[in-house]
Amino acid sequence: MQRFERLAQIRRMDPHEDASEIYRLSSAYEFPWDFARALELALYRTYAVPSIGRLLAETAEFTERPQTRYDDTALLLDAIVEHGFGSEQGRTAIRRINGMHRSYDITNDDMRYVLCTFVVVPKRWIDTYAWRRMSRHETVASAVHYRTLGRHMGIKDIPGSYEEFEACLDAYEEAHFAWDEAGRRVSDATLDLMASWYPRPLAPLLRAGTLALLDEPLLRAFGYAPPSPATRAVVRRMVGLRGRAVRLLPPRRDPHHARQNREVKGYPNGYRLADLGTRPVPGVRGCPVRHIDTSAVE
Repeated sequence: MQRFERLAQIRRMDPHEDASEIYRLSSAYEFPWDFARALELALYRTYAVPSIGRLLAETAEFTERPQTRYDDTALLLDAIVEHGFGSEQGRTAIRRINGMHRSYDITNDDMRYVLCTFVVVPKRWIDTYAWRRMSRHETVASAVHYRTLGRHMGIKDIPGSYEEFEACLDAYEEAHFAWDEAGRRVSDATLDLMASWYPRPLAPLLRAGTLALLDEPLLRAFGYAPPSPATRAVVRRMVGLRGRAVRLLPPRRDPHHARQNREVKGYPNGYRLADLGTRPVPGVRGCPVRHIDTSAVE
């Protein structure tokens, strides 16, 4: 297989009718490392919206059990990508995602914003750092794939195109990004988690490198001192050079899914999709978050 052969295959497909298959080819074959990093950043960005960061801090899941919550998020979302919306695994993953979200009083606007991050952040990351930019077919397919996920989640007023997803994300962040102590706690816990994946002496370097990849609005919202221009330039250059190196390698022949990522560490003995995620019960284990009655939607 030649380096751009799979891209040619994607361009022969219909980005609307074959959206999820195109997304699978893109995320599991063309850019698995980049999608993993970009989706980490996508979730991380949401903490800068105080209503989201505060909720995550109040549940304590992302501060006390960050590895488990990271694993569950990655595994549930990717089960849908790997197996499809209509598969048993896909339906189980959607039930678990909905079961968790319906336990909390989350606004539709916040839910829609999180969905937007999954569409926009990967494209921006890939266009900046990966071995090639996302094609128009891949961009459209990503928007269609997440529109479908949003409908399964009951999200209303979902953007209709990539450009609308992007405009929605930018407007929401401009209006809602703000300092919040709880959001900062979740951010710090996430940075500590990422550093824990590597030898301990590298932790300060990894934290500085991660901050160098963040944009100014995100740094301001969390109250982090901006990295020096030299640090930012070196880190971003190194990530970009990785993409150039990948371009010279043979194309991937086997898919790489989230369950194969070295960062997923919480289930060394395996897992069942139906067991993943939280099952919050009001008043149990001191859960302080206001819940809603889910009887009408289950």
